[in-house]
Amino acid sequence: MIYGYARISTKKQSIERQIRNIKQYCNSAVIVTEEYTGTSMNRKEWNKLISKVKAQDIIIFDSVSRMSRSAEDGFTSYEELFNKGVNLVFIKEPHINTEVYKSAISNSVKLTGGNVDFILEGVNKYLMALAREQIKIAFEQAEKEVKDLHDRTKEGIETARLNGKQIGRAKGSTYTVKSKQKKMDMIKKYSKSFDGNLSDDECMKLIDISRNTYYKYKKELNGGI
Repeated sequence: MIYGYARISTKKQSIERQIRNIKQYCNSAVIVTEEYTGTSMNRKEWNKLISKVKAQDIIIFDSVSRMSRSAEDGFTSYEELFNKGVNLVFIKEPHINTEVYKSAISNSVKLTGGNVDFILEGVNKYLMALAREQIKIAFEQAEKEVKDLHDRTKEGIETARLNGKQIGRAKGSTYTVKSKQKKMDMIKKYSKSFDGNLSDDECMKLIDISRNTYYKYKKELNGGI
């Protein structure tokens, strides 16, 4: 079986790009999606997927960060699936695909049975350590990118706050849509309770507004009185 795993961490992200990239890589992939997970590895769909995959199955990811943005958890899962015989494909980081890891193993220098074997064993261990290190680096980089993004967001919010900008909705404030503001401006302009000379009934007809809404807006213009 060939699976494609797509994951987003927040509602602001779109999962469609990942699905599109996976389908372009392998149109027959069965897509498994996960939404709003943050960096947690406690993911329902992911756990279901890794519990049913078998040797020779393939899981395709848009990038290593979609498998995990925690370097420790990601590398642990990678090794577990590799040892299970599952093939992992990372579209944006093909150098850490499990096929590359397997190649490092199969291309190990053959021992001769002679005195130089201790040297050859050292070379083999080095090749494996190098391949393993490349995988760890990829997960660590993904984790670092998430941390850097969070740090930049915090810095941006703090800078805006120090410059006197309102971040988010002010306590006790209400949202005012353009149509509401326009009608409130008209009430203030034409009602004799403010700057105009029309009665309440005349204002309602002119603005084309319901009685309840009219008096609600008028009350807001009077400071809630």
